[in-house]
Amino acid sequence: MSNSVDISGIILEKKGSQAIAPAVVAQIKTLLRREPRGLEAVEVVDYLGAPSVIRVASLVDDKPFPTMYWLVDKQLNYRIDQLEAGGLITRMQQMIDADESLQSAMIHDHQQFILRRESHMSKAIKQRLIDHDYFDPLQRRGIGGIANFTRIRCLHTYYASHLVNPNTIGSWLDKEYL
Repeated sequence: MSNSVDISGIILEKKGSQAIAPAVVAQIKTLLRREPRGLEAVEVVDYLGAPSVIRVASLVDDKPFPTMYWLVDKQLNYRIDQLEAGGLITRMQQMIDADESLQSAMIHDHQQFILRRESHMSKAIKQRLIDHDYFDPLQRRGIGGIANFTRIRCLHTYYASHLVNPNTIGSWLDKEYL
């Protein structure tokens, strides 16, 4: 076990890159209710070893795919669905808009995410992105594919990324809401 995070009684273990067993791919397919596309790794598992966060390639079906981390844990997805449905994104965005330090922290989080995403690209995928003029635009897309680094579009993508590498929005969710 490389690192554990306790989220309201849900113990998560960070896994990182490793071979994905067919049974795990089947679990992910069930969680997503579709075949996982571009699946590269299970980054985080729950206390039972079930996938919580998966990592997806930056190029899927020969198209850029900016959302690297996907939250597949049903319980966490439901909790975050409830928060979003209750208007949390709007309330958080209002606080962010009024706080330059939060904005700076978010910009930093996105910049670090972009570097991490590039570090996971194979040379072949990076070259393919460059050849199709996708690489530079992808480098301007942060967590969840967002272009404006001081906006929240989806708490799920921020939280999935946070479980792999802590970020401002994920830490805020941990502290105040989850």
